[in-house]
Amino acid sequence: MNGSTISKFILLGFSCSHIAQLFLFVLVLACYTTALLGNFVIMVTVWSESKLLQSPMYFFLANLSFIDMSLGSLAAPKLVTDLLNSFSIISYGGCMVQLFGLHLFGGAEMFVLTLMAYDRYVAICHPLRYTSIMDRQRCFSLLIFCWTGAFIHSTVQIVVLAQLPFCGPNVLDNFFCDIPQVIKLACAEIYVVEILMLISGGLITLPNCLAVLVSYVIILASFCGRFGKGGRKALSTCSSHLTVVGLFYGPMVFVYLKPFSHSQVDKMASVFYMVVTPALNPLIYTLRNQEMKGAMGKLNHKCKLLLLPQRE
Repeated sequence: MNGSTISKFILLGFSCSHIAQLFLFVLVLACYTTALLGNFVIMVTVWSESKLLQSPMYFFLANLSFIDMSLGSLAAPKLVTDLLNSFSIISYGGCMVQLFGLHLFGGAEMFVLTLMAYDRYVAICHPLRYTSIMDRQRCFSLLIFCWTGAFIHSTVQIVVLAQLPFCGPNVLDNFFCDIPQVIKLACAEIYVVEILMLISGGLITLPNCLAVLVSYVIILASFCGRFGKGGRKALSTCSSHLTVVGLFYGPMVFVYLKPFSHSQVDKMASVFYMVVTPALNPLIYTLRNQEMKGAMGKLNHKCKLLLLPQRE
C-alpha cells in the first residue's frame, strides 16, 4: 500500500452560470456525438474500401480515428452528466484509469501524427521508392512501435503516481483527473516525482514535435520549383494534417506550459483538445478529400441497397 487514506476525488468542474453550463452541455454532447459518428464512419469507410486500406495514409488515418474516439470517450460522457450538477465525484481507481487512458491515447496520437508526417515526407520526397519503403509489413511494424511507446509512457506515469500517498484534501479544480493537479494533492515530497513526470512527458512530446517540424520543412523545401497539379494535391493533404497537428498540440501547450494556472480558460482549452478536436479531425480529413468522399458515397450506396426490401 502507498499509505493513501482517500478513496475518491471531487471534481469541481466549471464554476459558471447555469446558462453557461447548459451551453457547454449542448456543445460537449454535440461534439462527442460528432466525434463518435465521424470517426466511426472514417474507420468503416477505410476498412470497407480495399484501395484505401492498402494506402498507408488512409491506414494510419483509420487508426487515428480509433484513437480520437477513445480519447474523446475518456472524459466527455462523464462531463456531459456532470455539467448538470454543481460538482462530480470520481473514485481513486477511476482517476488512475482515466489518467492511464489519457496518456495512452494521447501518446498514441502523438506517434501516429508523426507517422503520418513521415508517410507524407516519403510520398512527396521519394515517390519512386514510396511503395517499397511504406509496404504493409513496415506500416504494421511502425504502428506497433507507436502503441508500444505510448503504453510504456502511460505505464511509467501511473506507476510513479501510484507510489504517492493521498491523505487529503481530495478536491481537483477541473472536470477530469489531470496529473499536475493530482500530484499536488499528495501528502509527500513531490519534487522528484515532478521531475520524473517532466522527463517522461518530454521524451515523448519533444521528439514527436521535432520530427513533424523537420518532415514538413523538408516537404515545403521540395515544393520549390515544382508546384503543379500533383503539388497542389499533396499540399492540400499536408495542410489537412498540419491543421490536425496544430489543433492537437496547440491547446496542450497552452495548458501544460502554465502548470500552476487553474483558470476557466485552461479548462476550456482542455475541453478543446479532449472533446472538440476529436470531432473536428474527421471533418478536416474528409471535406477536401475527394477519395474519402467518393468512398463514403460508395459505402452509402451499399448500405441503401442492403436496407431496401428484396424483391422476390
